[in-house]
Amino acid sequence: MTADRQKMDVDIVCTGFGPASAGFLTTLNKAMAADPTAGHFQSKVMPGMPLQVICYERADDIGFGVSGIVTEAKGIKASFTPEELAQVPMAHPVKHEEVYYLLDPVGASRRSWFLKLVDAVLRVIGVILPWFRDHSFRLPFIPPFMAKHGGWVFSMGQFTQWLGSNIMGGGMIQIWPGMPVKEPLFDSNRVVGIRLADQGVEKSGKPTGAFTPGMDIYASLTVVGDGPYGPVGQKLDQKLGLPEGHHQREWALGMKAVVELPENTTLKPGTVIHTFGYPEPEIFGFLYVCPDRMASLGIFIPSWLDNPMRTGYRYLQHWMQHPVLWKHLDGATLKSWGGKSLQEAGMRGEPFIVGDGFARIGEGSGSTNMLKGSGVDEAWTTGVQLAEGVIELLKAGKPFTKENLETVYLAKRRSSWVQKEGKIAEKARDGFSACFELGMMGMGLAGFTNGLINIPVKLKPTYARIPSLEKYYGKKVPGEKIDAAFKEMASTNSSMHDAMMDAAGWPKIRYDGKLLVSHQDALLLGGKVQAAEGYADHVVFLDAGKCQKCRTKICIEMCSGQAITAGSDGGVPLFDREKCIHCAACLWNCASAREEGSDLTNVDFRAGSGGLHSSIN
Repeated sequence: MTADRQKMDVDIVCTGFGPASAGFLTTLNKAMAADPTAGHFQSKVMPGMPLQVICYERADDIGFGVSGIVTEAKGIKASFTPEELAQVPMAHPVKHEEVYYLLDPVGASRRSWFLKLVDAVLRVIGVILPWFRDHSFRLPFIPPFMAKHGGWVFSMGQFTQWLGSNIMGGGMIQIWPGMPVKEPLFDSNRVVGIRLADQGVEKSGKPTGAFTPGMDIYASLTVVGDGPYGPVGQKLDQKLGLPEGHHQREWALGMKAVVELPENTTLKPGTVIHTFGYPEPEIFGFLYVCPDRMASLGIFIPSWLDNPMRTGYRYLQHWMQHPVLWKHLDGATLKSWGGKSLQEAGMRGEPFIVGDGFARIGEGSGSTNMLKGSGVDEAWTTGVQLAEGVIELLKAGKPFTKENLETVYLAKRRSSWVQKEGKIAEKARDGFSACFELGMMGMGLAGFTNGLINIPVKLKPTYARIPSLEKYYGKKVPGEKIDAAFKEMASTNSSMHDAMMDAAGWPKIRYDGKLLVSHQDALLLGGKVQAAEGYADHVVFLDAGKCQKCRTKICIEMCSGQAITAGSDGGVPLFDREKCIHCAACLWNCASAREEGSDLTNVDFRAGSGGLHSSIN
């Protein structure tokens, strides 16, 4: 079945509405509103009308996602007046910060002999240390590269809702949620726009009687802000490659929740708590206290955690029950929950940022600073920098060529604090590829020397870091139990992580119906997965043979929404789009390479609609 593909001309098209695109559109919108009749803000495709600017977002809400944020907010604050900043919902200045090293209170955490020794020493001398209590050691000072005092805590979802309302309220820029973008449009190497995803297709992509081909949107400038695994950015990388020496081998899953703290809580708004060391040494945790007893909390599970059962949700529940946290969380109520993959390569994962007809902003452009644990303010600032550059070109009547975008945008970015701080952080976490201890040492060295000293370690592709079940659990779990867990997974379409973690000594989660609830209940409590019908599946297993041979099935274990389950024969996994929260953990949690020498896995994450939405995010 064929149908004519409709076309539309605009001046600027933007993909994805995250912090980077919000910064770009906010800056451009303010400039257009301040001088609406200026000649340079008049459309070239619709003479007599203002500049035609449209942003397409795959989720059906511009406040999509569950994500608490702590940030210095240097770039964000510079974009608004004090009166405007006072309107940001769920925001509060950072007033108090703490960093804890968490010891293992249950005896199941995988720890090296060195960490076991450290833990034993701390337990012995902890009685005389003022910073030791509740199986934890509070750092006596906040490392300066981690400090956020004077910054903000706020909700990313609430922030983007507020920004989107302001932008749309001006009537000059359009934001279209529920409109997934499939790919960029090329004329040779020049990007000339984007193509929306086809509708009225089966999950396989085969057209149905309701088939409607995705519209082609032609634009003089395509702003790529669709994150680290967006389809437009992926297609650009496939066509252009990455700059020499750059690669994207560092990822993390942020498993996050919003909770209402107990009425008797002693935590004050603006409190920031960071942790490391538990439930596994490499897992970092956070708790940010917002106004009205609301708090954002969660953990980050990195790709350099060499664990085939790195399930985010169960680890989150063990983390919450650590004594130093549970004393604050006992009696709390889960309001919403979600997950998101983070590209942690930073500047080393930086793609080609500009080209003829396009510019990249935000996390997908390599702006995230993992030494500081900061990405939102950096992403926002890149969007602002691009908008300022675009305004310069519009005023000068110059086209959006690679050379012109390099002059007005890339040069501005290279001379800014985003570049300076990103360079310091570029190799700060390399040590974790060897072991936890070298990773922490490398972060400290990089942070205190402004990046001059790092731990030099060769980084492996993500799939090369995943050991077999036998190699990882062999000393704790008999082979027959591993076999039984695998067979149970294949016969019941379940996962293995509960069986394996139980066998390895992790205590079972005792659900309380408020904060500690089942994974399935978390999907339903305070949020919903929204996946419009008529789109093709966006998670695709490329080579069935590789799935048949795979015994690890980490894609199932890591799936945040339980959307990936075992096939009937334990081979090719099944995918249920209606459960997917679009965290993209499957993209990098796969034990098979896509092809020899590639950093890509056997899982492809394509354009798709939907995701997890909550009114409290």
